[in-house]
Amino acid sequence: MARNRVKLVYIANDAVRKASHNKRKKGLLKKVNELSTLCGVDACAVIYSSTCNSQPEAWPSTATAHRMLFDFKALPVAEQSNRTMTQESLIKQRIAKAEGLKKVHEENRRMELTQIMFQILNGRVLNTVKKEDLNDLSRLIEQNLNGIYIRLQILNESYVL
Repeated sequence: MARNRVKLVYIANDAVRKASHNKRKKGLLKKVNELSTLCGVDACAVIYSSTCNSQPEAWPSTATAHRMLFDFKALPVAEQSNRTMTQESLIKQRIAKAEGLKKVHEENRRMELTQIMFQILNGRVLNTVKKEDLNDLSRLIEQNLNGIYIRLQILNESYVL
């Protein structure tokens, strides 16, 4: 059964808030551990809560977190910024990816319709073609015919010369 969506509001009850903090911290550390193990990357998490502990907690250890931060700060500023991403750059990257996927989807659709067109030319009955495909198929046939007519004109002009 699906869980209900959690409302993101401050939890007023101290005991419930601490219990929620501990559960979510455990889940977050599990995810960081999985990321580190499955992807083979160095990962650490630093969690600070003014109510639960006076000191920040670091996973897997404080020394490892210090080393990773030191290694990151030792990189040139240009390389540090290469590894970070702003909200704007993330959105631009996702839009570019979506546009690429849209082009691939359109190309796959065109290839599918071309395959149907050739099957019809080989004797396939039109009853088996879906209704929504018929309009797209007629457009594709018109485009192919226009391409053939243009090619014929070019060939005729070059043959006359």
